[in-house]
Amino acid sequence: MNRAVFLDRDGTLIVEKNYLHRPEEVEIFAGAGAALKRLADAGFKLFIVTNQSGIGRGYFTMADAESVNARVNQELARDGVRFEKIYIAPEAPDQPSRVRKPSPQFLFDARDEFDLNLAESFMVGDKLIDLECGWNAGVKKSILVRTGYGTGVERDDAEQIKRAIVVNDLNEMADWILSQK
Repeated sequence: MNRAVFLDRDGTLIVEKNYLHRPEEVEIFAGAGAALKRLADAGFKLFIVTNQSGIGRGYFTMADAESVNARVNQELARDGVRFEKIYIAPEAPDQPSRVRKPSPQFLFDARDEFDLNLAESFMVGDKLIDLECGWNAGVKKSILVRTGYGTGVERDDAEQIKRAIVVNDLNEMADWILSQK
């Protein structure tokens, strides 16, 4: 069975921009490509799991979100990074959804499609719902990055995130994951 790293998109891989829907506005965090490449080289499969409520709110379309994801893929491919799949939950928070984080459904779907061992996999994000998604799926560890909303989550939700690992950025995340046996 394969190990994986599941990553939130906005605020984790790329700079948080309110309801990002224009590919030309994608800004990858410095060092993200190199960090992800180290994980891939160590045998981890990489996935993006993202809530895009702007679709459900009518602010932009699924095609817009897919264009942004294509730009993320294009930028990170320069560092030799390839995602197995990008999962998008388009629903707004008040709309019914079986896949919107903190639901673990996308991680279960990836497990089944890619023969993953979730107990040896990791969920990385900048929000409490990202951590909860990982916990709900039974990953080895959920990791909070201090980018995006992460610093605020660390401050405001200290009690809820005690089970998480907290790191400054994706480089520290990769260091921590690669240090685990």
